Amino acid sequence: MDNKRLILAMVLSVAILAVFQWVMPHPKPHQTAKQVEASSTTATPPGQVPGAVQDASGTNPAAIAQAPQADVRIPIDAPRVHGSINLVGGRLDDLVLKDYHETVKADSPLVRVLEPGSEKQPNFIQFGWSAAGGVAVPDSRTVWKADGDALSPGHPLTLSWDNGAGVVFRIIYSIDDNYMFGVDQQVDNHTAAPISVFPWSRVSRLYAPVDASGGFLVGGDEGAIGIFDGRLQQKDYKSLVKDADAHGGVAFSAGDTGGWAGINDKYWLTALLPDSPVPMTGSFRHIDGEGEHAAGTYQVDFTTQSPLSAAPGATARFLSHAFAGAKEVHLLDTYQSQLHVADFWKAVDFGWFAFLTRPIFFVLDWLNTVFGNFGLALMGFTLIVKALFFPLANKQFRSMSKMKLIAPKVAAVRERFKDDPARQQQEMLQVYRTEKINPVSGCLPMLVQIPVFWCLYKVLYGTIEMRHAPFFGWIHDLSAPDPTNLFNLFGLLPFDPTHYVAALHIGVWPIILGGTMFAMQRLNPPPPDPMQARIFMLMPVIFAYFMAAQPAGLVIYYCWNNLLTAVQQWFIQKRVAGEGKTVQSAPAKG
Repeated sequence: MDNKRLILAMVLSVAILAVFQWVMPHPKPHQTAKQVEASSTTATPPGQVPGAVQDASGTNPAAIAQAPQADVRIPIDAPRVHGSINLVGGRLDDLVLKDYHETVKADSPLVRVLEPGSEKQPNFIQFGWSAAGGVAVPDSRTVWKADGDALSPGHPLTLSWDNGAGVVFRIIYSIDDNYMFGVDQQVDNHTAAPISVFPWSRVSRLYAPVDASGGFLVGGDEGAIGIFDGRLQQKDYKSLVKDADAHGGVAFSAGDTGGWAGINDKYWLTALLPDSPVPMTGSFRHIDGEGEHAAGTYQVDFTTQSPLSAAPGATARFLSHAFAGAKEVHLLDTYQSQLHVADFWKAVDFGWFAFLTRPIFFVLDWLNTVFGNFGLALMGFTLIVKALFFPLANKQFRSMSKMKLIAPKVAAVRERFKDDPARQQQEMLQVYRTEKINPVSGCLPMLVQIPVFWCLYKVLYGTIEMRHAPFFGWIHDLSAPDPTNLFNLFGLLPFDPTHYVAALHIGVWPIILGGTMFAMQRLNPPPPDPMQARIFMLMPVIFAYFMAAQPAGLVIYYCWNNLLTAVQQWFIQKRVAGEGKTVQSAPAKG
């Protein structure tokens, strides 16, 4: 019974790993780090979308890529970003992160999060107004005037435009030391009558991101994301297109005060954060394309639910923020606190067990500050987990050790009642009761650690702090699979087998994992049934195969955990064996 339950638990674990392998997004082994990064940035060519549904600005955002004016730019220079503001349209459409490279190589290109409409992967933020009553408002082709020659922390930049009819529009941009822009939209009314305007903002992406593993649109948490009325709303790219097609171009729309929304990538976020006291309507949209520009436009936008009024001689203003940068967990928490942004931390995909995944991340992050290496932090975390689960594990191993000692008795019962399964089961249960053994206890520690395993996967796969985090030797990125491969003799043969068959990849650490599992099997009583024994022997190979495509950090954690488990089990078996000898050698009373 104990071996059947153990095999059942291991089969369950294999099933979970199979879900990781085939359902969860992950890069294929043969891809380079740059190709992995393409899951967030690779695009089909952008272009104009003729006849597209217009948004609140009255301008088709795809037409920006075909703007006739030459770009006029003002530089952006901050400690962690550089780029420029396009005075044509007043757009934030050029931003590069100084601290992040596309690959683990130090000389690889820096990550770009905003890109002009004239480039291959347009991605930009824009602010504007719509108005009724014949008030002329700026649009995507408006050329703004700037009051300075650069935007930097402590030195805001004011863009202004006079509509020629007594109304002056201004956008005042500021930037902090990280990735947050402040935006102050002002309207000066120099006419003799009051005017009303609706401030709006939008993030537009004029290309279709693709999954690096096969060319399909990426799924998961990548796409439109936002907090509306205190609830997280997400639409991956496929859902965004499908729902927009079914509802006239708008996949989702809701009113809110104090929320935020944007376009989410695995490690990067471009988001709008309207001023919290003002009621807004936020929308997720997809505007169809055609021909070579079939990708269309993916857009997230906000507009005020009520107009802002400016009396004659008065100024109406609307404050907001825009985030464009890396989803660093501590930084998102800081902005959430300082700017009173609702659940900004949810831009990071912590998965179903976020209540457990976030604390695990913070523990790992703290251990990294102690050891200076996330791999060593993983090992330290494993020791903490082993300590927490020690009572359960101790009970498990004592039970398994006793099972090994009574294996001859169990075998005798099986042989004696082999033709009577019901009697055999009854007699085996009697043996367990006499020896005070619970055969189910061996499965419990394995099952209760599955949520921890899942949370570690989400931390390693989804947090930017783990991206490009090195270990030792050939592991330069704990969030990526082990780059070595058994099928080309770990680089001795000059070809990559995964170019021909993607499944032909098993690295050194997954092989070590299989070895640790085999060592653990040797400490357990062998299954009495030959078929069970063969299945049991295949488990290390199956685990090594499935784990080969998972983040190397997860495999290292599993190897270290298995090693500690084997040592712990060996000591407990020795102690239980000693206790058994003592009992047998004790003199009979009487």
